[in-house]
Amino acid sequence: MLHDPPDPPDPPAQFESVSPLDSLEHRRDVAALVVFPKAQVQGVPHLAGLRQPPRVATRSTRTVLTSGDAVEVPRSRASQHQRTFVGRVSRMWNIFTAAVPHIQEMNTQSVKLAANRWRLLKPTPLRLVIL
Repeated sequence: MLHDPPDPPDPPAQFESVSPLDSLEHRRDVAALVVFPKAQVQGVPHLAGLRQPPRVATRSTRTVLTSGDAVEVPRSRASQHQRTFVGRVSRMWNIFTAAVPHIQEMNTQSVKLAANRWRLLKPTPLRLVIL
């Protein structure tokens, strides 16, 4: 009976350095910025819990909607609440929409590409100011 020779051993694993593009935080931020407009702009029903009201600027003489697609950021003094998905994504969304015009007209793939390009310009870890 003939036997095949054994397979050669696998080469040692090669580890690649993690670039900012590959960081988990970067991927999560891009994913969040892709999901959020589905709730905000497209009004996808199963994402209704993520919807935030538009940001309203209060002036001494009147209350007006802010320009663009900015949303209200949930307020809380508890640090645990400030780190929630909706809180972090609302802050990130407001910065993103100020930098990237015409979100309303973008499809999901365009938002993903824009979010990826925008996030590459930001440091990791991304610090979002909580006022």
